[in-house]
Amino acid sequence: MYSVCESKETRKSFAAGHTKLPILIEPLGDQALVIDWGGGIALETHRRIHAFCTGLEKRKLPEMIEIIPAYTTVTVIYDPLKILSLYGRASLHQNPEHAFISPFEYIKMILEELLASLEALDDKEQSVIDIPVCYGGKYGPDLDSVAAHAGLSVGEVIHLHTKQDYLVHMVGFAPGFPYLGGMSERLEVPRRSTPRVSIAPGSVGIGGKQTGIYPLSTPGGWNLIGRTPRRLFRPECQTPSLIQMGDIVRFRSITAEEYAEWKEEEL
Repeated sequence: MYSVCESKETRKSFAAGHTKLPILIEPLGDQALVIDWGGGIALETHRRIHAFCTGLEKRKLPEMIEIIPAYTTVTVIYDPLKILSLYGRASLHQNPEHAFISPFEYIKMILEELLASLEALDDKEQSVIDIPVCYGGKYGPDLDSVAAHAGLSVGEVIHLHTKQDYLVHMVGFAPGFPYLGGMSERLEVPRRSTPRVSIAPGSVGIGGKQTGIYPLSTPGGWNLIGRTPRRLFRPECQTPSLIQMGDIVRFRSITAEEYAEWKEEEL
């Protein structure tokens, strides 16, 4: 009988360049598993996750349904019935000792092989995404309160927000919503005590230690400091999300007039 392991696996170290990272692989129900690199948010961890996801996507395995990267983990959703039909039959003839392996153990073996083969980090050139932002006024109603909380002038907030290069750790929450790393600690501000019911698409916000851009009209509790005229989510395109995991985002300040002109071109 095939069975799904429900106990946590022991952390193992896999070679990735010249560094060994402790990686935990454990089941998430009977159709998914989680690979956990451990630790907190870090550039090295992001790069290894990006390399892993790129390698797994290139394999185009029919039993894989979805790959979901996060700051320190990747969730892999798979089809256990397809594994049982494809791998189960083959194993009876080719690998009798694996005839009764569970779908989880089968996927786990594939992922361990991939992790061990990542001898070099993904050297794919990063895309730099220009995000023009009209700060303050009706586009950034919380800019003044963010400045007051941080003990800065409005101009200083804009300067600090636009001077950084932001790494896209992952895209989620809403289609095309980028989670960005690299914001100045001086801009850290708590989320709003009362979230807004609806936020305009393109709104740029700060919540805690993070900044991000709302691609669609959704509820949200981040402090809104500006808005971009660029469309982040384009369902009519082959790649709907303008911003991808691993990209670099650069904000720049524009006037209300420039915002209106750019918005016309985006329609």
